[in-house]
Formats: sequence, structure tokens, C-alpha cells
Amino acid sequence: MGQQKPITVSFNLPDGREVIIETGKLATQADGSVVVRIGKTMLFASAVSAKEAKPGQSFFPLSVDYQEKFAAAGRIPGNFFRREARLSEDEILTSRLVDRAIRPYFPEGYLNETQIIINLISGDPETMPNAFAALAASAALAVSDIPITEIISEVQVAKVNGQWIINPTRSQLKDATIDLIVGATMDNPCMVEGEANECTEEDLVEGIKIAHEAIKVQIEAQKELARKVGDKAIKRPVDPIPEDPQIKAFVEAEVAGPIRQLALTPTGKKERYQRLDEIKQALVEKFEAQHDEEFVEEHLPMVEYYYDKTKKAVIRDVILNHRTRLDGRAMDEVRPIWCEIDYLPSAHGSAIFNRGETQALVSLTLGTKRDEQMIDNALDFHMRDFILHYNFPPYSVGEVRPMRGPGRREIGHANLAGRSLRKVMPENFPYTTRIVSDIMESNGSSSMATVCGGSLALLAGGVPVKAPVSGIAMGLIAEGDKTVVLTDILGDEDHLGDMDFKVTGTANGITACQMDIKIEGLSYELLAEALQQAKKGRLHILNEMNKVIDKPRPEISPLAPRVLEMRIDKSFIGPVIGPGGKVIQEIQAESGATISIEEDDTHGIVTIYAPDEASLQAAKARIDKIAFVPQIGEVYDSVVATVMPYGVFVDFMGTSGLVHISEISNKRIDRIEDVLKVGDKLRIKIIGRDERTGKLRLSRKALLEDNNNGNRNKNKPSRNN
Repeated sequence: MGQQKPITVSFNLPDGREVIIETGKLATQADGSVVVRIGKTMLFASAVSAKEAKPGQSFFPLSVDYQEKFAAAGRIPGNFFRREARLSEDEILTSRLVDRAIRPYFPEGYLNETQIIINLISGDPETMPNAFAALAASAALAVSDIPITEIISEVQVAKVNGQWIINPTRSQLKDATIDLIVGATMDNPCMVEGEANECTEEDLVEGIKIAHEAIKVQIEAQKELARKVGDKAIKRPVDPIPEDPQIKAFVEAEVAGPIRQLALTPTGKKERYQRLDEIKQALVEKFEAQHDEEFVEEHLPMVEYYYDKTKKAVIRDVILNHRTRLDGRAMDEVRPIWCEIDYLPSAHGSAIFNRGETQALVSLTLGTKRDEQMIDNALDFHMRDFILHYNFPPYSVGEVRPMRGPGRREIGHANLAGRSLRKVMPENFPYTTRIVSDIMESNGSSSMATVCGGSLALLAGGVPVKAPVSGIAMGLIAEGDKTVVLTDILGDEDHLGDMDFKVTGTANGITACQMDIKIEGLSYELLAEALQQAKKGRLHILNEMNKVIDKPRPEISPLAPRVLEMRIDKSFIGPVIGPGGKVIQEIQAESGATISIEEDDTHGIVTIYAPDEASLQAAKARIDKIAFVPQIGEVYDSVVATVMPYGVFVDFMGTSGLVHISEISNKRIDRIEDVLKVGDKLRIKIIGRDERTGKLRLSRKALLEDNNNGNRNKNKPSRNN
């Protein structure tokens, strides 16, 4: 069969760049597939969904995988196998951005296994491919028969030099003060994630609005593409969830009252879960007692389905209409907080942050340049000197499950907390910083506990951050015209609510945010109201943290490596390193220090990390000798190497020079041998250079005269002291 002509649509970004969406050329056996092209950048996306749900399937098995092909940038992967392997953290984060935006728009009751694969197949280093990943995924769904209730898209929006830019280039992002990824349908935003340099709530809402307008253009393009595809884009029917009015009435009669009473009575997590288990068990036992075994086996899943629906509806009603939360708090009240620092005596900084039944134990480690994390993506290779890891062990929620390493949720939470704190890190900080948050207890908002605990650990470790940072998770319940915004949500409130958004920041403004909006018709006015309530809660938490420590300790932790940065002439970089690294390895072995060398336009920058001051000075002395450039007026310690009738030759700082007999003393010397001998230590001053030979002129007499005159250099230490 011959090649069919592909179907395309296009639109322009606000800066004039053309975006082309093409289907019908690649992967035609997938249910839907597209290629999105922006200049030299091309993203391929496929969508495939099983024709039937697996027997007994009780949840929607959706997987989204974004991967960058190294060939897209003309590179070969740097790993041992020289091929693309498991997804990198950045690829996982992009996969999550797409997943979170599209997942709510599959029809309720559609349980067919569905897979979306997005690949970067051609790349331009200046084009950010993650900004177009959701567009590609949604377009693949739009041209397929896979049922989806809404077409969505995402854009990256950044504020650069006071101007908002849609899908900025990589270079432009370096100067961004606000950087957001926004997902939306034609009518409503559905997902926001980003970071900012302490922006206001009003700035955040403005950025979302601007992004939404650009998204509408992209959705119209997808609709046009689906129309051109025609019948292939007609959605497959979805069987409605079977209803059984008798079972529904039975379940509601049995559990609505007990659940309502529980929701009206403040309880802790364990007590509440135990009581809910008892209510459900009583329901099942009564159902089993009323029916034969065959009927029970067939209809028990329906009983459990109506139990979950009733529980959610009753608790939402209690919160919305009775203004009562599960733990008895007011709508805008933060759970009780306690904090502690220096809990781990051997860490460079540590903190416990406890809010209600959520607790994070956070440690800070300050390392050297050698500890930087290598980020090797297809379009972006760099070293990362700020690392945050988030761990969610099963005991934190009283469960038993295998330890399989961090999942996508852990990576996503770590990224949110990391970008929150990275915004306040000092510029040109010489250490590699690693923060580890171990969640010891969890009942909602563990990522925000990580932000708070991480901030406390940085302050305790003496890291000169710009300001302390706190974070809060907010929720929303809406029914018709009634809405309620919940501050500092519990895990249960997250599951049954209509919006989950997390906001972090300093007293001056927002540093990061993450929002997932689950309902249609959320007004920007309500979003602004929720952000203001979040600000109030965030500042309350910050105030509680400040009672323990409110600014960085004046010195870096004594347990951290000592650091010294030296600038040397670029011509000395080679001699300091030595052939094959021999010299620098010797210095490190002898001193016990770790040395890194970089260069700028004019100098070599040598950074020495040492376990103590003696090690630091030993490494510095060796480098000083290699990279020594004598300075007129400086004073040095020297050793007499040769005695001659007309003066002495001295060694100092890896070089040598002559101290003429006339410069040895302010008194007449007849025989130098009577005054100095080989091996004597001599303090000298460089007083100039010989105009004819260029050799240094050294003097001991100048220092004696300085002492006699009470010169300010009397107590000045030598350069190598």
C-alpha cells in the first residue's frame, strides 16, 4: 500500500513561531498518533487503549511516558549500554505534568488500560520540548477513538524583564522571575506547576490567565485536526456504570448516618480509619446475612462502590454545609506545629517539622564540587549543585510494602520542594548542597513539611539563604454555588476535594506552586481568594518556624568541609593540575583536601575543600608555591640557600632571589658569614624590580626600618601564614 498523505494543521505562537501538528504518517497502527513540530524540534506522541477492560478491573490504568531520544540532539547516550534506559528524573517530571492534566478527562467508568508515549525525536537546544509534550499527547487522543471528555493543552509561561512570554527559549528562561507550566481545557485551567522569585499572588493569577489564552489557540488547532481526520476520531462508546437503586438505597440507609456522625465528631486519622472500617464491615456483614452466597459474590463490588460514593458525598456535605472538618478545625486553621533543629548530631544541619499527623525528618549535607549531580539529558548536559531527595517509607502511613526506591510521586514531591528552596539559596555558594527528607508520619501535605523542614535544616547548618521558606497545601470543595476553601488539608480532604494546590514562599512572596484542579467552572476570583487564604496560612507556619530559628547561623556547620576559593593566573592551571593530574593528586593525598579547578575569562578559580584548617592551609601553601606571582610591597618568609660575599640568595614561595648585602641590615656588615648562614630563616620584603634585568629586589632592611618607625605592617602576617 502506498504512502498516504499526512493530515496537518498549524498555528503560530505569540512570538510568530509556527507549530505544526501532523497525523497519518508515523505509527498508523496506534489508536492515535501525531508529530508536533516547532522549527527543528519534533515530538512524536502515540495513544493506545485496550478494547476491553480486564475482568475485575476497579481503577483506570493510565500510563504516560515521556522520553527524549539522544539521536534527537545528535548524541549517543553516556551510560554503559549506550542506549536510552529508564526514564530520567526530568523525563518523569514531564510525564507527570501530562498525566495530571489529562487523567481527569477520561469518562467515569472507562477502565480500559491506556498508554500514552511521547518521544522527542528531533531537538533544538533553544526549544523547551516539555512545554509541548501535553499538546502532543492530547492531539494523539483527539485523533483517536479513545474516549476523552475534553481536549486540553499546556504551555510554559515566563516573566522575563517584566514581560510575559509564552513557551520561552532556554536562553530566555535564564532571566525569568516567574516560570510556570499551565494546563487547561478551553474553559478552565486544570494544572499549574512552577517557580518564582518571591512573586505575588496577583502575579501568579495573571500568568495563569495569559497562559490560558494561548492554550485556547492550541485546543482549536486540535479540534480542527480531529475534524480533518473524520470518522477515525469518533470516540468509542463507554458503557455507563450499572446502577442498582435497591443496593444504593440499602447502602445509604446503613452507612450515611454513622458516617455523618463520624464526620461531625473530631477524630484523629487512626481512630477515623478504624471507625470507617467498622462501618464498612457492618454493612458487608448485613448484606451477606440478607442474601445467598451467589448473589453476594455477584453484587458485593456494587455494595463497595456505593459505600465509597456515599462516604465521599456525606463528608463533603458536612464540610460544605455544616462547616465542620474531620479533625474539628476551622476552614482556615492550620494544624498544631512543633519544630526542632540539631536532632541529628553528625549531620551538617537537621530538623524535625511536625504539623498535625504529618512529620518530616530532614538532613542537610554540604559537599564538594565532586559531589555535584550529573544531569545528562538529550538537549541539556549540566552539573547540579543543589539536590533534594524525598522518601516516603511505608511505616509513615502504618503500611507494609516492599521498598523499591523512589516512585514518580516521590520524584515529583522532591522536585516541588527542591525548587521552593533553591530560589533562596545564595549565589556562588561553594558547596554542593543535599537535603534529604524522610517522611516519618503522613496525613497530608508531606511535601510541604519537606519544604519547612528543609528550610529549618538550611538555617541550622549556617547556609546563608536569602530568607526562610514555608509551604502549605490547600483544598477546595464546591457544589453548585457553595464553595469552601480548606487550609492545610488532610489526606482524606485531598481525596474527596475538588482542588489540591500547594504554595510555598517566604514572607515576601511565592517561590513555587503546584495545583491540580478537578472541577469545571473554577473562577479566577475564587482562585485568587484561595491563594490569599494560602498566604495567610503560609505566613502562620513561617511564624511558628521562626520561633525555633529565624535566620541562618553566622557560620557554616563546623562539621562541614572548610572552603577556600583562590584565583590564579590561567597560565598556572596546567602546572597545578600536572601531567595526567599528577600534581593535584599529590596535593590532595598529602593535605587530605579536595581541590576543584574552573576558569572564567581571566583567571583560574581554585576551590579547596578540607576537613580542617590545617588541611586547608597545607593545600593552599602548595598551590601558592606553584602559582606564585611576586607582588611589590608584599612580605614573605624565606630560607637562606646560598651565601655570597655580596649578599645571600634566598628561597621563598617556590622561587628565589638575591638580598644584597646593603639590604640585609640597617647597620654596616663587613662579612655576611658573621650574620647569616645557609638554612637561616629570613623575613623579606619585595621592594621593586631591577629595570635592566627585571629581577626582584629583596630587602630585609626595609622591614627593620618599618619596625623602627612603628609601621602598620608590624603585625602583618606573611602571605603563606
